Amino acid sequence: MGVIQEFKKFALKGNVVDMAVGVIIGGAFGKIVTSLVNDIIMPPLGVLLGGANFSDLALKIQREVVEVGADGVESVVRPEVLWKYGAFVQTCLDFMIIAVSIFVMIKVINRLTSLRKQEEETAAAALAPEPEPAPEPEPTKEELLLTEIRDLLKNKQ
Repeated sequence: MGVIQEFKKFALKGNVVDMAVGVIIGGAFGKIVTSLVNDIIMPPLGVLLGGANFSDLALKIQREVVEVGADGVESVVRPEVLWKYGAFVQTCLDFMIIAVSIFVMIKVINRLTSLRKQEEETAAAALAPEPEPAPEPEPTKEELLLTEIRDLLKNKQ
């Protein structure tokens, strides 16, 4: 089988297509959550923190070194180094919101799936005929002998 044929077989499998759809929807969902965090949640938190933009929160580790040349033009010799903990906190909030959303979505899907299975089982049980009662088991040899003895004793009386 040629490489192109193998690729077609692989690419057209249902799992690959489902995964591609999931990745695309996940990317779009990530953008929605990022917007929710950046545009809805973080501004009120920034106000509570004294008007600070959360993504701008950083700790300066190293200052910028600027050198003035002979012609009076400033040039950066070494840029400042920042520890951007605000962006990290914001990304963690993004993750938490995505995780909670997916958890809730999976719980709802599982609940709907179990309800559908229960409905199908109920419908199948309603359509199925009543099971016939099990026949009584045949008497054992001992029971047959005891029955004969009983009948003989009844006849003698």
